[in-house]
Amino acid sequence: MNDQSLTERSTRLWGGRFRGGPAEALARLSVSVQFDWRLAPYDLAASRAHARVLSRAGLLTADELGRMLAALDDLEAACASGEFRPSVEDEDVHTALERGLLERLGALGGKLRAGRSRNDQVATDLRLYLRDRARGIATRLVELADALVEQAQRHVDTPAPGMTHLQHAQPVSFGHWLLAHVQALLRDLDRLRDWDARAAVSPLGAGALAGSSLPLDPVQVAQELGFASAAPNSIDAVSDRDFVAEFLFVAALAGVHLSRLGEEIVLWTTPEFGWVDLDDAFATGSSIMPQKKNPDIAELARGKTGRLIGGLTGVLVMLKGLPLAYDRDMQEDKEPAFDAVDTLELVLPAVCGLISTMTVRVDRLAAAAPLGYTLATEVADWLVRRGVPFREAHEITGQLVAMCAARDCALDAVSDEDLANVSPLLTPEVREVLSVPGALAARRTPGSTGPGPVGDQLAVAEDRLDFWREWAAQRVVPR
Repeated sequence: MNDQSLTERSTRLWGGRFRGGPAEALARLSVSVQFDWRLAPYDLAASRAHARVLSRAGLLTADELGRMLAALDDLEAACASGEFRPSVEDEDVHTALERGLLERLGALGGKLRAGRSRNDQVATDLRLYLRDRARGIATRLVELADALVEQAQRHVDTPAPGMTHLQHAQPVSFGHWLLAHVQALLRDLDRLRDWDARAAVSPLGAGALAGSSLPLDPVQVAQELGFASAAPNSIDAVSDRDFVAEFLFVAALAGVHLSRLGEEIVLWTTPEFGWVDLDDAFATGSSIMPQKKNPDIAELARGKTGRLIGGLTGVLVMLKGLPLAYDRDMQEDKEPAFDAVDTLELVLPAVCGLISTMTVRVDRLAAAAPLGYTLATEVADWLVRRGVPFREAHEITGQLVAMCAARDCALDAVSDEDLANVSPLLTPEVREVLSVPGALAARRTPGSTGPGPVGDQLAVAEDRLDFWREWAAQRVVPR
């Protein structure tokens, strides 16, 4: 056997029963180190915990453990600095790191493989990675929510035409509208924490699928790695990718919320709306039309949601027909997960900057608030307060709107005589509700668009965001 074959066999983790190396086509298909290298810090953290459990089991002496931990620390520093990188012969992150350990420790480095498999290693590494990066995504979600809250604080009393079916419906506070987007982000944060609680299960110790005959302690390893528990079933431990699919769902739904916000920004910045002006730093121009100011960030947020939804769909389809336990199909779980993290970490700061720097055109919003007969419901409610059944009040108000539409006039432009012609119940006192400020002030119930309830929403949102700031700052992966 030549030196090259020896090198290949020492690099691969599975070559013992094979007489030759893999075909080039197999190697090119099988290799994953080009994308799973980002798991290196998490694999090294798990390796330190595994080394300690081997020592407690009497499989490493105290001296060997000390040398092993020192080598792992040195290897981590070399990975961080770029001094140690995966080579073309390394199949995956685990292969590369074992090579680095063997370079530092010789035969002693090979002892670390006892009692574990790449099956439980990769499941552990990916859980550690996603739990860690989920905190970073939470931080970015909080920052965006903060930007929306700050804008909402400035526009509690700014009227806007609330819409359904993209048609003017009822006057609302623009601050109330912005806080609706905050509520969606708060739900995203709730889902991240709920996901994290289910993902906090350690697969390490499950081996390839059957556990280990060595006297290891998966529970203690789980505690050392910041997990809440060890996996209760070794087969499920290595085959479960629910945590990936669920993370991708949370990411995709967060993307949908960003897309809805982006769509509104696109609309609000058109000349037809003219509600918002974007800061020059968060808009682009045209290569041919000098006058253009394009909301590219909002459009890209909308567009990149397709990537997030596609990643979720791909993983669900990949998982749906797999027999237990581990199958190599599962290699396809990591790239969508990594892409989801990268996409959210790219999009969220940009949308945050766009929101925090945009200028709201209060004059345009106020002028648009009563258009489209948005005060019609105030008339119907006014009749209800005078004992008229809502069904009848709705019919009377609809007739009033029809008359105004035929005359192309506003509700408050109708004479007292015309009001009486529509219905004797429409006395001149109805004019007291035909104002946008009055309509907003009348909305006093919790969660509604009046200044009081909007102020209450702001206080609750700020309190919840303080909680999420603290949660996102917690480290879950030991160093």
